[in-house]
Amino acid sequence: MYQHWHMIIPLLVGYLADLVLGDPRSWPHPVRVFGYMIQKGTALLNKGRGRFWKGLLLTVTVCAGTYFFFSLAQSALYRIWRPGYYIFTSLFVYFALANRSLLREGQAVFDALEQQGLEAARKRLSWIVGRETARLSAQQVRIAVLESMSENLSDGVIAPLLFYAVAGLPAMLLYKMINTLDSMIGYRREPYRLFGRFAARLDDVANFLPARITAFLMVLVTASPRGARFVYRYGTAHSSPNSGYPEAALAGILDCRFGGPNVYHGVMVTKPYIGTADRAITDKDFVYVKYINHSVTFLTVAGIVVIWLYL
Repeated sequence: MYQHWHMIIPLLVGYLADLVLGDPRSWPHPVRVFGYMIQKGTALLNKGRGRFWKGLLLTVTVCAGTYFFFSLAQSALYRIWRPGYYIFTSLFVYFALANRSLLREGQAVFDALEQQGLEAARKRLSWIVGRETARLSAQQVRIAVLESMSENLSDGVIAPLLFYAVAGLPAMLLYKMINTLDSMIGYRREPYRLFGRFAARLDDVANFLPARITAFLMVLVTASPRGARFVYRYGTAHSSPNSGYPEAALAGILDCRFGGPNVYHGVMVTKPYIGTADRAITDKDFVYVKYINHSVTFLTVAGIVVIWLYL
């Protein structure tokens, strides 16, 4: 019953630290290091012939390096200095979770729209979404925030927790590297179309179960039959094989409509609509989204702890 405390304690400390602190922008963060590695590797390899294989090489190298670095560091600390192991593991669990920061950024967009106007909200939204925001209406800005909240609940919070549950901190940081690769090179446009293809497919595989589990938990904590129906009906109505599931769950829970046409990198992309109720999104909807995110995260952490205690 007590053999998993070396996993449980860092998980709880990291979760509570994220809940209280979030990720202050001025603090160092491992994802910035990951981004630097990917940027340098891309500049070196994304040229000439064989770009798919070069992208595969970069992806495998940085992913394997991340996993083995954290495995070796944890193993050494556990043997040599046990308190250091707990500090190190708790710190990186905290870094790997992003729920508080995710909600804070979403709230900042809603606040900017209310207090400073549409232009300020569009600018703040551009910090957290990939679409072009310069011509979005107030309703589209709010919808974009909610879509981002649902998608990032899966890949910014629940997926890292599930990877930690299966194989500890090395797997958790491996997932963060995969996710960072996808966000930096996993595009269908040039010059990443071939170079980032393997990274994008790897991210799809890594998020397959987390996205569906996230959608299930969102429906569970809200007891929303409509959310469950939307997941079944609209889960595949997205260009991503995974993002549609949590988005559909939230659209059903709130009885609103997501999706539709948006501009990405100068190109109009027409996505299927998720839902039919094109109602106005309000601040109350975001308050409910915060409840959903916190509840799903707490339930996931609690479930992992209970399973480990009774394995």
